[in-house]
Amino acid sequence: MDADLTATLEQCASAVANADALLVTAGAGMGVDSGLPDFRGNQGFWKAYPALAHSGTSFTEIASPSAFRADPARAWGFYGHRLRLYRETVPHEGFRLLRDFADDMPWGAFVLTSNVDGQFQKAGFKPSRVAEIHGSIHHLQCLQPCRDAIWEATGFDPRVDEAQCRLDSEPPRCPHCGGMARPNILMFADWDWIDTRSAAQLEALAAWLERVERLVVIEIGAGVDIPTIRRFSERAGGALVRINPRAPEIPGHKGLSVPSGGLAALTEIHRRWKILRG
Repeated sequence: MDADLTATLEQCASAVANADALLVTAGAGMGVDSGLPDFRGNQGFWKAYPALAHSGTSFTEIASPSAFRADPARAWGFYGHRLRLYRETVPHEGFRLLRDFADDMPWGAFVLTSNVDGQFQKAGFKPSRVAEIHGSIHHLQCLQPCRDAIWEATGFDPRVDEAQCRLDSEPPRCPHCGGMARPNILMFADWDWIDTRSAAQLEALAAWLERVERLVVIEIGAGVDIPTIRRFSERAGGALVRINPRAPEIPGHKGLSVPSGGLAALTEIHRRWKILRG
């Protein structure tokens, strides 16, 4: 490990040790160490879904309400597979290391994520302290929609023909009108996403931020193509630690850049933080 990175990691550990609250901001890169695909470009997406590669279907095409209207079995083949994958995935050790940081702080942690996988809740973060700005695959809404209702997907157990990327079982239905249900996720060209759940989460985050005094922000795997997470991290206040193997830079150098994957960086920061704590 070079001297500059070592010094940066020491500064990261110090920032965590001096904080009274932890804001975790996370993009798709957070799940890579758990074995989840990050869909970086069509080539990465098609590697994960060869049936869609064969038909030349892009991520933006399948991740759209129009895909559910045009071919519900294929759209739910994609989202049903993702739902099963996220249900079966075990969050990597980095989630526990973040919880260790938070458990030592008076105000604990809050999570802001663009991921829809529910991994933070699965790793033990309180659901009331997680804000999912793009929604959650573990929740459903009416495709139409007939009303502003959101419900959990716990009763939906999709059976998917992975070779064809098609749903083999019955799709979920809206309990109010009996029409097709879809994930409560913000998709591309999506004017029907019901955002009330995510909006309430963001309100809770804003209220929490008003109370803390010495904030540290640890951002992990946030992309630059849709920079919502990165911009929130930069504007949240407090000390910013940006962990990203491809784009660790921070405008104006107002923070600590760690050019690394999430788990590797968190492991090194955690080790140094434990030493500081004595």
